[in-house]
Amino acid sequence: MSQSTMPAGDVGTGGEYGGARSGWVTFAGVMLSIVGALNIIYGIAAIDNANFYVDDARYAISSLSTWGWVLLLIGALQFGAAFSIFGGTSWGRWVGVIAAGLNAIAQLLFLPAYPLLALALFAVDIIVIHALIAHYGPGPAR
Repeated sequence: MSQSTMPAGDVGTGGEYGGARSGWVTFAGVMLSIVGALNIIYGIAAIDNANFYVDDARYAISSLSTWGWVLLLIGALQFGAAFSIFGGTSWGRWVGVIAAGLNAIAQLLFLPAYPLLALALFAVDIIVIHALIAHYGPGPAR
């Protein structure tokens, strides 16, 4: 199909993600890599009991050090998911959705340590999940 007869929204370079949708997928990959890097840094800070976090916070599950390990592992998973999305793998979408979903849950449980950061990262995870579910793939059959 030539570019002049393509439906609106599909105009672009094409490829696996299909034109206009590739912007959302690229956004999701970039956000996953940024949030993954932040989670790795914040996880290391929590493991080290750095003064970055609230001192007298009470956690629903375990301690700050345990949450640091959780953030470190989720960050590594998010970073890997971002590279699989950039690589265009078929399973990268679902790894990204799972990584963002796990991080969204972890950030809600991590609220006592750093409330505004946790809410901001939760919001980014929800946008990434939307981008990967609603805008990934070649689109409907023509």
